[in-house]
Amino acid sequence: MNCYNCGAVLSRSHYCENCGVDVKIYKRIIKASNSYYNEGLEKASVRNLSGAVDSLKKSLQLNKMHKDARNLLGLVYFEMGETVSALSEWVISKNYQSRNNVASYYLKEIQSNSARLETINQTIKKYNQALLYCRQNSRDLAIIQLKKVLSLNPKLVKAHQLLALVYIEEGKYDQAKKTLRSAAKIDENNTTTLRYLKEVNRKLREANPKKQKKDDLISYQSGNETIIMPAHFKDTSAWSTIINILIGVALGVAIAVYLLVPSIKQQAKNDANAALKVANDTISTKEQSIESLESEVEKLTKKVEKANNASENTESKLNSYEQLLSAYASYVGEDLTAAATTIESVKEADLSASAKALYADLNGRVSQKSLEVNYQEGYTAYSRGDYTTAVDRLGKVVALDEAYEDGNALYYLAQSYRKANNMPEALKYYQKMVEQYPGTERASVAQSYLDANGVTGTEGQQ
Repeated sequence: MNCYNCGAVLSRSHYCENCGVDVKIYKRIIKASNSYYNEGLEKASVRNLSGAVDSLKKSLQLNKMHKDARNLLGLVYFEMGETVSALSEWVISKNYQSRNNVASYYLKEIQSNSARLETINQTIKKYNQALLYCRQNSRDLAIIQLKKVLSLNPKLVKAHQLLALVYIEEGKYDQAKKTLRSAAKIDENNTTTLRYLKEVNRKLREANPKKQKKDDLISYQSGNETIIMPAHFKDTSAWSTIINILIGVALGVAIAVYLLVPSIKQQAKNDANAALKVANDTISTKEQSIESLESEVEKLTKKVEKANNASENTESKLNSYEQLLSAYASYVGEDLTAAATTIESVKEADLSASAKALYADLNGRVSQKSLEVNYQEGYTAYSRGDYTTAVDRLGKVVALDEAYEDGNALYYLAQSYRKANNMPEALKYYQKMVEQYPGTERASVAQSYLDANGVTGTEGQQ
């Protein structure tokens, strides 16, 4: 365990032997985080995935830099079919520690497989489409869409649960129970799955009560055996049985000839007449039915197009949130270059009100921090004679804020261009110094270089 203040290895003492800071509470926090991590590892090993997620989140709340806990949380999410959540955890883990981190391997394995990425994309689209169908009360379409989702990603627990819920709404409790058992094989102690399964079992017991009729049975004990026999039993000889059978056959034939056959013929005739009437009615209304079906098809087509547009918007919003999360992780990891590059790809229109506030705050911090870092690096490079680097860094500062450091960035950029033997660019920035800071010593120096190069006006070059 290392000191949070100086990074030195800690001993059993409650104080850091290197810097003297009190680490008693810090040690307790780290131990508690490790304890939750071990608990999550044990739960994951017995496929209690939802329980593992809870424990690992607690571990990260205490120590967000716990690389092993974050990587394991990503693996648990991946096993539950939630690939986007898994990727988010691995990206954050990689930003905290870019070297010797197994998260890099996980990300590479997924990103290098374009087919898997396409499958993940299709799974998200189809799951969102199924949710939309559920909100529209189109349960048949939702079932079809969820079956497609599970064919692409059989481990997506949320898809199993949603499909079971739709089956419950449809009254198909046997199918719901089968689906919930499939979800339980993935995450054995998921409370949502267990709650749904309890409700399904209750419905099945109500629909199929067990009834046993024992009124017509007589039982008695003979030694160690129980004899069960009908209450009414009559013993008959073989001849009487044969005679009874022949009489029954004769009566049956007579009834069929004199009673049943004419009745069957009449019934068949009536059925034929009814069928003919139905056919005539069907033919007369055929055109109206076709028009009605065409209208229904047109309405359904519009609904599908609307749903597809909503799915694309959802995908765009998801990408913006992922980029914002990655930019924040890069900023926390003090990788300003990555943070600035990533935050540029965030579409502010896709964010919620609270997310927009976070975006504005993070963007401002990244921009301000970038200005400070670039100015300091540019000035240091100028001081040691590295004018190429100075031009690059100070140019970035001036591009964002020409008045940064009360014009010092603008002045040292002009000086760097001059000392880098790029006089045309130097004169352009000297001209801006004269215009924006008249009467100052730096403006006088800039004017002397303008005069020496034949630039006597103060209007600024184009």
